[in-house]
This record gives sequence, C-alpha cells and structure tokens, in this order.
Amino acid sequence: MSERLSLGERLRLNGISRRAFMKFCASTASMMAIPPGMVSAMAANLEKLRRPSVIWLSFQECTGCTESLTRSFSPSIESLIFDTVSLDYHHTLQAASGTAAEAAKKTAMEENYGNYILIVDGSIPTGNPGYSTIAGIDNLTMLKETAAGASAIIAVGTCATYGGLPMADPNPTGATSVADILPDRTIINIPGCPPIGEVMTGVLAQILAFGDIPELDHLNRPMAFYGQNIHDRCYRRPFYERGLFAESFDDEGARKGWCLYKLGCKGPVTYNACAVTKWNGGVSFPIQAGHGCIGCSQPGFWDKGGFYRPLSQTTFTNSGKLGIAAAAGAAAGIGATIMAKSKQKKIRAQLAEEDSS
Repeated sequence: MSERLSLGERLRLNGISRRAFMKFCASTASMMAIPPGMVSAMAANLEKLRRPSVIWLSFQECTGCTESLTRSFSPSIESLIFDTVSLDYHHTLQAASGTAAEAAKKTAMEENYGNYILIVDGSIPTGNPGYSTIAGIDNLTMLKETAAGASAIIAVGTCATYGGLPMADPNPTGATSVADILPDRTIINIPGCPPIGEVMTGVLAQILAFGDIPELDHLNRPMAFYGQNIHDRCYRRPFYERGLFAESFDDEGARKGWCLYKLGCKGPVTYNACAVTKWNGGVSFPIQAGHGCIGCSQPGFWDKGGFYRPLSQTTFTNSGKLGIAAAAGAAAGIGATIMAKSKQKKIRAQLAEEDSS
C-alpha cells in the first residue's frame, strides 16, 4: 500500500497540512531561485510524485554526507520527500546486505533503466582497482555501469565532486572525482565536507518536481546555493570592512565577534550557503560558532596552505582575483581603522585642551 502512495498522500498521513507544504514549496523555490509563479506547479508535481528510484553509491568516503542528510532537523517535509523516493540501494541506510543488497541494486537498474537518479559520495580510486571494491566490483567499474542508465547524476560531498581528502597530496590511491570519470555527462556537484542536508534535499526536490536540473555554475554547482561566497553574506562582514579582526581564538576581538580573516577564514573565496541556510535546522554555521571557514566546498581545499593561515599566505589566492582582493580589502580595512583611531585621538586631545582652557 505504502509503495502506491503519492507524496501528497504521505504528507497528509503524517499530519502535514496543505499550508505547511505550500510554505515549504515557496521557501524551496526561493532558495533554488525558481520564479514565484512556479510554486503552484512545483507543489502539484511533488504531490503526485510516486517513489522514483534512487541508487546511492558510496566509494572512498567517511559517511559524513549521509550523516548530514539523515541528521537534518526532524521531523521535516524534507525528510518526507527523501522517504518518498525509493532508495533502492544505500550501504548505510538499507536493511539488506551482501547478496540481497546487490540483487536489489541490479533489480532497480533493470526495472528503472533510463529513469533512476544516481547519487554518489566518495572519490573513485584509479591507481589500483583493488583499493576499493564492493561485492568484488571495483568502484570505477561500478560507477560506469550504474551511471549508464541514470537520468540524473548527483555527486555529493567534496570527495565525489573534486576528489576531496583522498585526493590530497600525495594521493596514494589515484583518487579522482565523478566528473573526471564521466566527462560526457552533466554531473550536479554538491560539494562540502559534508554538504548541508537542506541543500541536498532542495536540489533533489527540483529534479523531482520539474524533471530538470537547477542552474549550475562553472563547477557544476547549483547557483542557488553556491552562487555567492560566504564572505559576502557573513554577519561579521562589517567588522572586516572596519578592519576589526580577532588575533587569536580567545582574545577580546574573538569574544566581540570580530572578523576571523587573520585566523585563516576562507570565506572570501569559498562559495556555499553556510551563512544563509546554516546547519542544524538553520541554527548556526562554523563562523557563527567562532571558527573560520576552512573552504571545504572549494577544489583542493586540503592542500592550499593551512586552515589557520590568512588568505594572503595561502595558495587560495591563486584560484582567482577574489583572494587577492580579500587580502587587499583586509589591508585597506586595517589602514582605515588606524586612520580612524588616529583621528579620534586628535579629537580627544583637542577636547581635553579646550576643557583645560
């Protein structure tokens, strides 16, 4: 019976009102930069949705991407949407194991060939097929076989999108990304170590509702979530502009919430939705918790010069003019602060002189 229920029917059985569902569609459309006039169509399409097949392959990874998705705030409409898809294969979440698990994947591929969604997390080793195998099949072979019948392919996490930590120097397994293995396919990249759960479900919701992929940037990341850098949307940005920087994690500046640029924050060159969508149900994100951004949604972040070194001292500045501009902006901010303090000092001296006279 549950297999035949549409998403709309499942929502009603779980006590989700039509009003709450429309609110979710409106907020998702806003996040995904979908025109307001399409909200009703999105809701109608999602309500009729009947368990599309999803195959999730995990290769060289830490399971953090799955943890991020399953630990998003619950109960939520997002979780119900993900529950509504037929997750036919996932090492961590499926009840079956061994031969039964592999049979489930084979059946899903055969019965839904050309229509199932493929989600991949983890990098793919190319140095030796034996570095990582599943049921005796190496990751490279399994990815190519499964991708052949997929209608859409989503790479989640920095390992799948760029190679991630496994590809860090000296890259002993020859790890690489999904896009490098499948250059002729459009891969939707959702980087992050791990990505935000709501970003993953938002992308999936658009694919399910409209049957197409969201607008992507030059790295095939959804523009709605990766179109701006964290720095431009960070609440500490005013302190950066004024040249007010924490010098250590326990100094007065840190306690006052000043900019973390000098402590290695990579927000100026990192594109992600952390400052807006945030984590744990929109509660916080690393910078709000007092730790600078480490740039985990950018290619090769692990090898770019240290998490606690300012951008002016790392190779992040080589990725484009923005890093150089960030360093220049910080210098300008510091200069402005020095000038402001000097002016304030002169004014105080003049007032003191007037009082004495």
